[in-house]
Amino acid sequence: MLLGVSVLAALVVGAVGYVNGRDSLQAAALNQVTSLRESRITELKRSFDQFTQTVVSQSRNASVIGATQAFEAGWRDLQDQPVTSADQSAVDAWYQDTFVPQLDQRSGGSANPEQFAPTRDPQTYLQARYTAPFDDYDKAIQRDDAGDGSTWSAAHAQYQSYFRQAVDAQGYEDLLLMNTDGDVVYSAYGGADLGSDLEDGPYRDSNLATGYEQALQLTNSDAVVVTDFGRYVPSLNVPTLWVMSPVAEDGRVIGVMAVQVPVDLITQVMTGNQGWKNDGLGDTGESYLVGDDNLMRSYPRQLLEHPKQYQQDVIAAGTAPATAKREVAVKGSVLLQQVNTTPVTRALQGKTGTVIANDYRGKETLAAYAPLEVDGLRWVVVAQMDTAEAFAPVNDFTRNIGLALVGIIVLVSLLSLLLAQVFVRPIRRLQTAVNRVSAGEIGVEVKTKQGDEIGDLGLAFNDMSRSLRVKQDLLDEQRRQNDTMLLTLMPEEVARRYKQGDETIAEDHQDVAVVYADIIGIDDFAAGLTAEESLSLVNDVWRSFDEAAARHGIERVRTTRSGYLASCGLSVPRVDNVRRVIEFAAEAEGVLERFNAQHGASIALRAGVDTGQVTSGLVGRSSIVYDMWGDAVSLAYRVQGIAPTPGVYATQRVVDKLGDRADVRDVGEVQTQSGPQRVWKLDRPSA
Repeated sequence: MLLGVSVLAALVVGAVGYVNGRDSLQAAALNQVTSLRESRITELKRSFDQFTQTVVSQSRNASVIGATQAFEAGWRDLQDQPVTSADQSAVDAWYQDTFVPQLDQRSGGSANPEQFAPTRDPQTYLQARYTAPFDDYDKAIQRDDAGDGSTWSAAHAQYQSYFRQAVDAQGYEDLLLMNTDGDVVYSAYGGADLGSDLEDGPYRDSNLATGYEQALQLTNSDAVVVTDFGRYVPSLNVPTLWVMSPVAEDGRVIGVMAVQVPVDLITQVMTGNQGWKNDGLGDTGESYLVGDDNLMRSYPRQLLEHPKQYQQDVIAAGTAPATAKREVAVKGSVLLQQVNTTPVTRALQGKTGTVIANDYRGKETLAAYAPLEVDGLRWVVVAQMDTAEAFAPVNDFTRNIGLALVGIIVLVSLLSLLLAQVFVRPIRRLQTAVNRVSAGEIGVEVKTKQGDEIGDLGLAFNDMSRSLRVKQDLLDEQRRQNDTMLLTLMPEEVARRYKQGDETIAEDHQDVAVVYADIIGIDDFAAGLTAEESLSLVNDVWRSFDEAAARHGIERVRTTRSGYLASCGLSVPRVDNVRRVIEFAAEAEGVLERFNAQHGASIALRAGVDTGQVTSGLVGRSSIVYDMWGDAVSLAYRVQGIAPTPGVYATQRVVDKLGDRADVRDVGEVQTQSGPQRVWKLDRPSA
């Protein structure tokens, strides 16, 4: 009981602690990824706000307004500027030998140089002086003046240092100025898009062209257009995001300034400058952006830390091997990695929440998701951590709880074994005593100590044992009395069978001597006595008869007030049964003579004796009587009944067994079913 209660209590406490601890730890893990999601959203919005406000401020700056006007003027002057064959050859060679090879290497394709070659003289003219001389954009941005004396070069010499400083300070990937006709009249890096026509040129389908058209529609000079990521060929097909703001003078739009947002700006925000562990994200926690096309807009953590493992995992999750290989090669997943997961699907439906689901790597994660609206962009933010790590504290807690429970159960078990021996020892003594009593031993007692329930139980047992001993003594005494009474009513063997439960007890006997004695004159003697006195005297007579019968081996069968039926050879066969019966009858006469002398009475004995076959048994059910019947019994009764005077009368069969006797006299005969039977009187031999 102690063990059961203790184990149950430990299990209940452990279960409650486990459930509460598990829920708390799981809630903490959920709160962690949820907090990460919210912090990334807040930080990303703040960064975009700062970035766009910077672009708006610059587009309203007098230097930008002046530069837009100056480059537009220089662009118009170049419309009539002839292009020499040397310029054309230099530009063609740059596309053939520099731009296209770099583009093919970056994109993994095979491009045609003519697809991007300038189609207008001003574009060829500018690229021949500010693009073709360089095979590295970082070198191109350092040129202020090509020295050709053109109006455009004069503007470039005036404003290039300003824009170069702005690009370096803000980390722009590029800065472009477009006039209202769709011409890119300025590029800080002098790239392949310098002088391009966004309406009819090779980049008319780019996100730059789309954003430019939207920017021209803006009526507020403080508004901006932010394009989603798109592959931009002049940037070697790298995913590019633009922020554009109209450039206005006196309320009139004179152009558009476009700033290429560095991917690192978003990556730094989403990765926390790759400080995942400092943010409490362990080894697998991360956050990333996904667009409405289910493609990534930021870099995943595993790609940056373990690119080979990343490649294996995304391929196993269903990403095309070529795509995974490309991501590792370019060290980026923007517009490459497909993310068709439950968190992304729900977030694109406008839902915010948490879920346990497989991510783009096929790993089970605890993810917090939410939609993100930034300057018209429809993105999704997902913050996640592998469940194996997120719920590691839960698993550790569960293990600790389990070990603690096992330790408690073992301790309680050992303590229970020890205490059980203490508690059970007196009970075992009681059990031993009870077993002794149940085995028939009477008077068993146990040593007890008062003061507790077990001691009280021992005292009660001792009282019960003493009571059982007293009752057993009474029962034994009663049993002895009953046995004595039974023996007065029937022979010992019949009494034994009767006690064993035999209901029908009868037995035939072949050679039995029967005597039926009747007391003559008892009624006359008892006439002057009370019933008690009369019965007492008769009982004295019968008691004397019983003593005489016992001495001669005679078995009393039954008695009446004046009759006494006995036999010899009934239970114990005897060869001299007739002699014993005759001797008993003679002694019975002597008993009556002494009685007459003592009480002044004149009673006498008249007895009939026969020998032969008889039957004995119990007669009746509710009132059992032992009796004996048969021809010998009937004849003995009749013999004494026909005798006119007291004495001992015997049949011929008895006389025959006695042999020659001089003290027998013929007194007549009686009729039986087998014919007349001679009756003889046996005289008492003289003293």
